[in-house]
Amino acid sequence: MKKRDFLTIRDFTPTEIAALLERAAEFKSGMTSGDKPLFGKSVGMLFYKTSTRTRISFEVGIYQLGGQPLYITQGQSQLSRGEPIADTARVFSRYLSGIVIRTFEHNIAAEFAAYSSVPVINGLTDTHHPCQIIADLMTIKEKKGRLEGIKIAYIGDGNNVANSLIEGALQMGMDLAVASPEGYEPSPGILKDAASRITVVTDPKDAAAGADCLYTDVWISMGDKEEEIADKQSKFAAYQINGKLLSYAKPDCTVLHCLPAHRGQEITDAVIEGPNSAVFDQAENRLHTQKAVLEMLIK
Repeated sequence: MKKRDFLTIRDFTPTEIAALLERAAEFKSGMTSGDKPLFGKSVGMLFYKTSTRTRISFEVGIYQLGGQPLYITQGQSQLSRGEPIADTARVFSRYLSGIVIRTFEHNIAAEFAAYSSVPVINGLTDTHHPCQIIADLMTIKEKKGRLEGIKIAYIGDGNNVANSLIEGALQMGMDLAVASPEGYEPSPGILKDAASRITVVTDPKDAAAGADCLYTDVWISMGDKEEEIADKQSKFAAYQINGKLLSYAKPDCTVLHCLPAHRGQEITDAVIEGPNSAVFDQAENRLHTQKAVLEMLIK
């Protein structure tokens, strides 16, 4: 059987995503506690970036599926001394049944996958965060009972989360309005394929109007340069999810944030701790959806 990778949301069909969400719900319910599809298998976790949710959820998920997680930082490998990615990928493939990579440039993950003979899962790159979005879709389905026709308003930086959210919305028939300052929109390459269900605006109120879900992420990302940080802090001041912005959405609007949150910047403490918030359910669902992804890909 030809190995499959999970580098972007589009690597799974809508039917496969729906099946992943069903399987994740089974994992969450505890129905499958005896299932050990990774028994006797080792999964490498190659991280160029620090992590809380991605690292812990994958380590715990691999263990709960009966496998052995191996956490490796770039600095702990010969990559830090200039070993080519292609060589590292081929060596890892001789030892491991699968690889999770969390890195900067997306082409690093793509090159790793090209030379790996075992499945490679994107734990985050600068332009895509597909594992996060699968968990988000699970959370929205839990709260709203469906995905098709749901309106999400994403407020803030058009970053990797926004890019993958666009792809997820298109795959699952959702409406998405993105509100970002000029110059900080999602990647043009992602937007050029976006259907009429995706709109990009500059006014957060326009995006939030009638939304079923409000979603935000940090304004400052790992790797941002000092001058960009200063520019963002001035331009993003009007893009905070607060009580006023929440009032433009539906009364039962679900608030999402992939965490970590900078409370008082992109979201207020009152909103993240308020009755509309599902951010900690969202964080928990990383575990369940990643177990479903691991089970699907690693045979």
